[in-house]
Amino acid sequence: MKKMLVIMNPFAGTRQANKYLAGILDIFCKGGYDVNIAMTQKAGDGIKIAEERAAENDMIVAIGGDGTFNEVVAGVLNTGSDTPIGYVPGGTTNDFATSVGLNTSTLEAAQSIISGRKQRFDIGEFNGRYFSYVASFGAFTSTAYNVPQDLKNAIGHAAYVLSGITDVVNIKPLHLKVSSEGYTYEDDYIFGAICNSTSMGGIINLKSSDVDMNDGLFEVMLIKAPKDIIDLQSIIFALSTQSYNECEQISFFSSAKVNIEAPADMPWTLDGEYQEPCIKVAINNVYNAIQLMLPA
Repeated sequence: MKKMLVIMNPFAGTRQANKYLAGILDIFCKGGYDVNIAMTQKAGDGIKIAEERAAENDMIVAIGGDGTFNEVVAGVLNTGSDTPIGYVPGGTTNDFATSVGLNTSTLEAAQSIISGRKQRFDIGEFNGRYFSYVASFGAFTSTAYNVPQDLKNAIGHAAYVLSGITDVVNIKPLHLKVSSEGYTYEDDYIFGAICNSTSMGGIINLKSSDVDMNDGLFEVMLIKAPKDIIDLQSIIFALSTQSYNECEQISFFSSAKVNIEAPADMPWTLDGEYQEPCIKVAINNVYNAIQLMLPA
């Protein structure tokens, strides 16, 4: 019998997945798997569990938010294993799940792991640390890890939007030098993201036609600090209409590698999780890195 390891974060999002755990396990068992489950208790547990047990299983399933999925992916990749990964989204925004078209229903997502198809996806690497879909800095970046979990649970996506609006009011320009395959961008920026997703923090969205999550390339967005209200209005209009290339304050391009020189006190987020400041950052696209189960 095939073996499956389920790695679950019981504290993710509104904890809806907890209510359906018996149903999820029933689906997996009926799908022909001998199922074992491990519960994470703190940050980093998902990586450790996946590292220790990926090689002995035919499928690894993450149940939780994007941070939980991030840890499971990192753990699998750290072992050099090519074990297929399933994902039952249970977080607050579930950006990655939305981008790849996973079911929002908990039980339907579980069923898709059994009856779905495998598809390969690229993964990012930030100074040796893996991320699934986005590395970002500046405005909105702190929203993902500063909004209390209870507030996220109470008002969901609106928590991010409200906190993001507050963040805009307190924008602090950041001077960065960004080098990418022959091109260099140096300026004062209020936001930047290197992503492999159509959604960044649930606030900024990209056109699906601009994003191929398995082409070996990131989509890179850099937003310059506005000099006046006209610049700010131009940025807001470009983001709301997804007309990034028509705004002089926004640089938008694709690249497999990005090197950044950043302020010593500038934090990042990787898939919504805190990443401590780094003066020099090397971000690489790991092409074809994982096999993920998608709806048929």
